[in-house]
Amino acid sequence: MSSHASAGAIDHHHDPSTATGIPNKKLLWWAFLASDCMFFGALISTHLVYRINPPPGNHVPTQVFDLELTSFSTFILLMSSLMMALAVNAIQRGQIRSMRNSLLTTIFFGCIFLGCQVYEFVHFVHEKKMTLSNSLFGSTFYTLTGTHGTHVAIGVLILGLMYVRSFKSSSPHSGGWGEFLKTVVHVAAVCVAMAVTFIVVVPAGIGLVKGEVALGAFLSGNLMPLLALAGAGVVMAWLGRATHGVDFGERNAIDVEAVGLYWHFVDIVWIVIFTAVYLLEYL
Repeated sequence: MSSHASAGAIDHHHDPSTATGIPNKKLLWWAFLASDCMFFGALISTHLVYRINPPPGNHVPTQVFDLELTSFSTFILLMSSLMMALAVNAIQRGQIRSMRNSLLTTIFFGCIFLGCQVYEFVHFVHEKKMTLSNSLFGSTFYTLTGTHGTHVAIGVLILGLMYVRSFKSSSPHSGGWGEFLKTVVHVAAVCVAMAVTFIVVVPAGIGLVKGEVALGAFLSGNLMPLLALAGAGVVMAWLGRATHGVDFGERNAIDVEAVGLYWHFVDIVWIVIFTAVYLLEYL
């Protein structure tokens, strides 16, 4: 019995049907990440080259950066990588509910990171007067970190779509316009929750923690976004209730693992950026 079970087990790392032995989806992601690695390498190198010989009137990085906030967002992004690994491990064992919880936590951590970046950019522009065009440091900084932030946002969106995909019904009577409309509403609720979190709630929450805004002003000024977030959460909870079987399981582990490769890559790139752009200025 055990030998039969082991023979029927799914190999999540090798695919004998391909010439390379690597699943095509994973190979495609590796190829994309290799090209993206060169792209980020060019951006980081450009920033470091111009850092060596800054032009007159350039902003002083140590007078602009908020190292405590960036260190916090870096820690959050690293924890999201851990949760992504747990999600992959859960789906490989066929534990759908555990995978969903890990995916949601990864998405939440990614939104916190993006919210910290939104707050940082707004603070740099309005308080530190550093824009994309008024200094060379600002140009290279916003281009590099903004490109990385875009990658994180894309990753969060892909994770959200993967989360919604895990609820596709396996019932032979499913499908049609009803199922399509339900999926659209589910995707919309996830997108609203993510957008409101990192565009409004997290930046406003940072201002509250830093004492830049009072609690009353925070609640009154963000009442509509908070209600939208709560509404999106209710819709997600209602659509996500487990009432029937789903067409998503251990065989879909390669899809989650492929997205995980992208997410881990984004985290690794940020470690390099955090070291080269932020920490290097304090050495």
